Amino acid sequence: MRWTVHGERTIYDSDWVHLTLVDVEPPGAERFEHHVVRIRAAAGCLVVDSERDAVLLLWRHRFITDTWGWEMPAGRVDDGEEALDAAARETLEETGWRPGPLRPLVEFNTANGLLDQRFFVYIADGATHEGEPHDPYESERVEWLTWSTVRKEITDGRVPDGPSLLALSYALAGLG
Repeated sequence: MRWTVHGERTIYDSDWVHLTLVDVEPPGAERFEHHVVRIRAAAGCLVVDSERDAVLLLWRHRFITDTWGWEMPAGRVDDGEEALDAAARETLEETGWRPGPLRPLVEFNTANGLLDQRFFVYIADGATHEGEPHDPYESERVEWLTWSTVRKEITDGRVPDGPSLLALSYALAGLG
């Protein structure tokens, strides 16, 4: 069943997030206002090294949830930028590694009951080390983890980031 949208009004707006109240009406139900968070598209990259049987990940703390975990390099897609270019840029900035050729892995909505954000994940075969990360505050460390270690880290709950968990699971399942 498709809901009817009667309009929306802005509650808060910034370069990072746009919060609205949307006037909606489900079929056969009363109209109400639903919070919607509008966020730019984001892109991430799984950099894999078949010789090492490993993937390049960041170990970082997220203050919002007060959690530590492994994540792929990722970030927002800037105005006028293609998602593939954003994934490559974020990888270099956050890890110091320039990814090899990127190919699409998966595309999804991050939380489509609340957010309109679209997330694009690419996979790269190998990378060239160019130096230290440009954004040293992004993570505590950058490491190549073997796929067997990644499986254990997922099982042990040390990949709490949804997009990273989905991307790693896709890759482990051979879907990319």
